[in-house]
This record gives sequence, C-alpha cells and structure tokens, in this order.
Amino acid sequence: MDLSKLFLLHWQLVLFVLLCIAGLVQLFYYLFFFSRLAFYKPKPKSSTQTHAVSAIICARDEAANLVLNLPGVLVQKYNTTHEVIVVNDNSYDESKYILEELKKEFKQMQVVELTQEAKMIPGKKFPLSIGIKTAKYEIVLLTDADCVPATEYWIDSMQNAYDDNTEIVLGYGTFHKKKGLLNKLIRWETFHTALQYMSYALAGIPYMGVGRNLSYKKVVFFRHKGFSAHNHLPGGDDDLFINAAATKKNTKINIDPNSFTLSSPASSWTQWMKQKGRHYTTSKFYKPIHKFFLALYAFANFIFYPLLFACIVFFNWKLALLVLGIKLFFQTIVYAKTMTKLGEKDLIPFLLLFDLWMFFYYLLFAPSLIRKPKQHWK
Repeated sequence: MDLSKLFLLHWQLVLFVLLCIAGLVQLFYYLFFFSRLAFYKPKPKSSTQTHAVSAIICARDEAANLVLNLPGVLVQKYNTTHEVIVVNDNSYDESKYILEELKKEFKQMQVVELTQEAKMIPGKKFPLSIGIKTAKYEIVLLTDADCVPATEYWIDSMQNAYDDNTEIVLGYGTFHKKKGLLNKLIRWETFHTALQYMSYALAGIPYMGVGRNLSYKKVVFFRHKGFSAHNHLPGGDDDLFINAAATKKNTKINIDPNSFTLSSPASSWTQWMKQKGRHYTTSKFYKPIHKFFLALYAFANFIFYPLLFACIVFFNWKLALLVLGIKLFFQTIVYAKTMTKLGEKDLIPFLLLFDLWMFFYYLLFAPSLIRKPKQHWK
C-alpha cells in the first residue's frame, strides 16, 4: 500500500500526530528557552562599580512627548557622572524651544540640533549615530522620546548590570496599563517578544533588543562600524545592530523593575498594526540560526489550534484535550512566573485567550516579513 492510500485511510491519526509534534515543539521552547527567564536570578556581584553614562534620545516633532517624558530622564537619582543627550532631528514643532527651556534647569542635558537630513540614510540611524559620537562616556543608554523610566533609578539599574565582560545590556520596555482589550494585547505582544529575546540571550544566542530600553558600549558601536551594514533600511537600529553585535559572552539582560521603561500604547488598532508591521520588516535580515528558531516557534504556534480543533472534530476529543492540557500546564507555569517578573501579572488570567489570539496575530503580520519597508521613521 503506497503512502497516499495509507494517508487517506488514517488521515485522522495523521492529524493527531501532527498536533502532538506541534505541542512537543512548543514544550521544547517553554522548557529549554523560556524557563531560563522564568527562573532567572541574577548572579550576585562580588563588587560593585558605578560607571559614567550617556543617555541618548532621538526626537523628531516630539514636543508633546518631550514635555511629558523627558523630565523623568532628567531627574534620575544617579550621583555618578552622567549626561542626557537629546538629538532634535529636523523638528518642525516647538521641540527646540522646549529643549532650550529644560536645558536652563538641567545642566547635565546636551542638545544636538540637526537641520539637514541624511537623505541616503532612512530612519533614525543618522541622528542616533550623531548622538553616540557626541556622547562623552563609554556606556550609552538608549530610549525613545515617547518613553519614560518606570522609576528614578533607571540609569543606576541599567549601568549596574555591566561587569568586565559585558558590552551590551538588554532592558525591558513595556507600556502604560490602560483599560480595554487593545491595551492588553499590546502589552501581551510586548511581553511575548521580551520572553523570546531575553530567553535567547540567556541561552547564549542573543538576537535583538528594543530601542525603548537598550544599553551598550561605544566600543561595540565603532567595532561594527555603526549601522553601516543596514543603513539602507529605516529600521534595525536596535534589533539588527544587536543581532550583529551580541554574543554569548558580551550580553546581559536586566529585569530589575527599576530598569523598566514605559511607553504610551497605540490608541487604535490601525495605529498598532502599522507600528508592528514596520517592526517586522527587519526580521528577515537576522542570522540564519535566529530565523530558524523564531520561524519554528511561530509555525508551531500557528498550526497548533487549527490541528487541535480538527482532532476534536475528526479524531478523539479526549486525546486532543489531553495534549492541550499538557501544553497549557507547562506554558502557564513558565509564562505566569515571567509575567510576574516583568510586571505584567494582570495578564495571567487571559493567557488562554492570548494563546488563541497568536493564530490570528501571525495571519495579520506575516505579510510584513516580505513587505518592502517604508523609508522613514516618523
């Protein structure tokens, strides 16, 4: 009997086998990768050292956000030498005057005014490069104009992660908690992304960071010739740079709540989808090993629930639900512990809903992986 006839006779069993394989793949990620973050405890330091830090923010027409968020960076309780550099990138709004007023009060603040665009370098890579080159100190700490540190100890906490071998520190940038399903989905997606990039870093294969909360040494930036490898792309100043520069030995994560940053979430579904679609246009340029692991995990997530429903209808609903139960048992333990660590504990009751949502999420954003990115950052 050939394979086609065997499949026709036992296609229901084939569905169940595929469901089990998808479930096993997910269990592998939960137990091998994500459990590292769920049970992560930073190693205690034998000695502590404070470092001079240059915090850098790039802004284009961000007057409202600068008024709202920049003071949170300027009033940080960090007594060691530091500076806050704001690169005002060809703004047409009142940003220049707001920055001039803030500079009068906060002497650690430096303003770089850009009045001519780098036409051949899309995105914010040119202003960010200028900010890094302007920085007086070796450790640079990056965030965005629409972000605010969660506490007054953001600079202190992020720089405290450095030791003699560390060149890159990956932080967590989440969103303000608001009412509504959209806010929960945005924070879920942010958590889910952090779960992956921080777990991969702990496994020794770091692949990205987020510009909302990221730190590295200038020596790394110049060693990799800045963003020259992907200057033609508007995105990638955070994830593609880290994908190229991060190694098992030079990268650490920071999940101290004092190190978090907060951003204002998208106010509409359309706005959020545009943001996420823009972010995903860079992932096709990751290293092959990263693309393999990310794609395998996404595919297992995507096919799991369609296979589950098919097995419930056409095969054996008890066995299908048993597979679901085993998956959810380990997933809930790992996700709940990680959500608690990252300050997203209120999302735990919605875990099953979010897990189902991932099927539609991948459907919505899969086209972004092949779409040509737009040549602007604002």
